[in-house]
Amino acid sequence: MISQRQIEQSKQQGFLVVEGVLSTEEIAALQTDFDHWVEESRGHIDAWGETLDSRPRFDLESDHREDHPSLRRVSSPTETSVAYRHAALHSRMATIAAQLIGGSGTRFHHSKINSKLPHTTTQVKWHQDFLFTPHSNDNIITALLMVSEVTPENGPLNVVPGSHQGPLWSHWQNDRFSGAVDDQVVAAHCQQPTPCFGPSGSVCFMHTRLLHASSPNETDLPRTLYISVYAAEDALPYGENPLPSIHAGQMVAGEESGLVRSTPNHLRLPQKPRGASFFVQQAGNDLASMQHNPKKRFL
Repeated sequence: MISQRQIEQSKQQGFLVVEGVLSTEEIAALQTDFDHWVEESRGHIDAWGETLDSRPRFDLESDHREDHPSLRRVSSPTETSVAYRHAALHSRMATIAAQLIGGSGTRFHHSKINSKLPHTTTQVKWHQDFLFTPHSNDNIITALLMVSEVTPENGPLNVVPGSHQGPLWSHWQNDRFSGAVDDQVVAAHCQQPTPCFGPSGSVCFMHTRLLHASSPNETDLPRTLYISVYAAEDALPYGENPLPSIHAGQMVAGEESGLVRSTPNHLRLPQKPRGASFFVQQAGNDLASMQHNPKKRFL
């Protein structure tokens, strides 16, 4: 599916953008379902729907209005959409993720849609995925499928190349799980990021330890990512799945070995968000920091 050179590049940089992973027909099916959910969102003022753990499936940004929809998250869409289930479990995206993970086999862990509709305020602060989904080893890939075209201007993923080889930074602030690194880490390590963009159907495959973030979408173009997380089959999850689904743990490649592989990591387990998504946790950190320093501005 991909070359050895691309695999080596991914190992060195911690990410790899591959164009044309999904076909035009596959993308059209995903876009159709998402467009339906956006239209449905116009009739809601709060998060709605229900997932396996009784939290809302559909999450809205604070600037959401009927005439200005701002649907920012759809959790576990594999449970409600044939197209999204196929993309996560049976498409070339899953196959390439398994190729990058290597080993005896690969499991599906969870998936979600992160969307930034035109001129919406959704942003993602600097963080590392592994701190949300710790396992016995970090042979884990996050695959970010570009359902819409992603440009350098419409809020693309920004990454710090090579940061997956560095430390796991604390995502706890003021004795709560904030879902983000603190400002000192941002100032020291995140000032020259690399944007990841491409035409619809492209996928950014990202190591679970890589530092990444994204800014709001201030353009007329939507930025819709379908994010699926895959883990080596011998990686044992620590704690609850933050987005559980009936498909969690399903093998997408290879076979089960019955073994657990452990690598040394030192971290504090995360808190599961009480709201519809981790955006609530990151926003909560803003509020706590503002209470300590009202003049503070956030990156």
